[in-house]
Amino acid sequence: EGRGPGTPGEAKSVEYIRSQFQRIGLQPGNHGQWFQTVPMVETTADESTALRIEVNGKLHALRYGDDMVIGTRSGQPQVNIDASQLVFVGYGVDAPEQHWNDYAGIDVKGKTVVMLVNDPGFHAHDDSLFEGKRMTWYGRWVYKYEEAARKGAAAALIIHDTPGASYGWDVVRNSWSGAQYDLRAADDPAPRLPAQGWITGEQAKALFADAGLDLDALRAAANKPGFKPVPMPAKLSLDLKSTISEKQSRNVIGLLPGGTHPDEAMIYMAHWDHLGKHPEEAGDNIYNGAVDNATGVAGILEIAEAFAKQSPPPQRSLLFVAVTLEESGLLGSQYYVAHPAIPLDRTVGVINLDALGVYGKTRDLTVVGMGSSELEDILRTVADKQSLSLHAEAHPEAGSYFRSDHFNFARAGVPAMDIGSGNDLVDGGKAAGE
Repeated sequence: EGRGPGTPGEAKSVEYIRSQFQRIGLQPGNHGQWFQTVPMVETTADESTALRIEVNGKLHALRYGDDMVIGTRSGQPQVNIDASQLVFVGYGVDAPEQHWNDYAGIDVKGKTVVMLVNDPGFHAHDDSLFEGKRMTWYGRWVYKYEEAARKGAAAALIIHDTPGASYGWDVVRNSWSGAQYDLRAADDPAPRLPAQGWITGEQAKALFADAGLDLDALRAAANKPGFKPVPMPAKLSLDLKSTISEKQSRNVIGLLPGGTHPDEAMIYMAHWDHLGKHPEEAGDNIYNGAVDNATGVAGILEIAEAFAKQSPPPQRSLLFVAVTLEESGLLGSQYYVAHPAIPLDRTVGVINLDALGVYGKTRDLTVVGMGSSELEDILRTVADKQSLSLHAEAHPEAGSYFRSDHFNFARAGVPAMDIGSGNDLVDGGKAAGE
């Protein structure tokens, strides 16, 4: 049934993974338990919500789905914002090591910040800014909302554009519609905004034009050092109603004890969840997720079985972790990092498998976010013995390194790497891989 968290599909999936861990000969890995309960908050915004923006006396009523999406991570069933001034803050980045602060010289407490997707350098095609085409953490919408919350904003809106986001508006609309999952605020120390969302590029251009501003000119300015935020003669009002309920999901954790250093661990990880069923859609409305990420779960099961048969056993303990709620914002791995089965300072590395190829053997391996982890140096010695070349993903501007579960470990200081199947097929070469 598409393995939706909190559904019968979850119950069957996690029980299957537990049974496979047990068959292989692993031990319960979460302090004697197979499962780690992940408390979650389910928030469903009322899609009749309208976003009202008054620009120089002219009212823009933005429709949910067509013109904008909006939601809350506050856990509050009612969020009211009245006449909050809009401020354009470029890319919404405060990066001291880059000598870059899009919030310089302005107090945005209680205001609504409007910002561009991705990070400086991408739209300008300038390799000297941040990392050029390759998205950094500052380009991810998760960072942008967190930074706006740290600055005290009442709301934040990201202006969508397909190249910068690496996906079209339909993806934004579909992924922000319906139930949204989050950790409880008590389990997540990151700051949260009362309201956050996206607006279409067309709506943004119209808003800026009515404000007497040229969005294209401001975009160009935002790609240059020294950009200063621009207060807008516009105010946002919002009455956001949401249905809130507390639920829970589960990570599955299996342990293979180490022979000489059982108190240290290496983690092999994959997320078991996918998008579940969409009953409002006619026909086959199950999102099966065979590649994303049944392949990764199959991968860690095969790796676990190979190690379980190894004699002597690995020197360090191995944890095999099938996490939940990846599709909802990497929440299962985020919860694990806050509640690790083996302390993080004794977790020496993490290898994540998320969406593997199913088209046969390759001459290469993809390292997502290549250059981000010293684990790649070890991987290269292994790949060389197998005559496998290593390369980065094809579209680094998509920020894939920040979009799977290894990233929560990297943020916490644990070496972490996401390995994908290559695209140079033994049977058919790169053309067949593409």
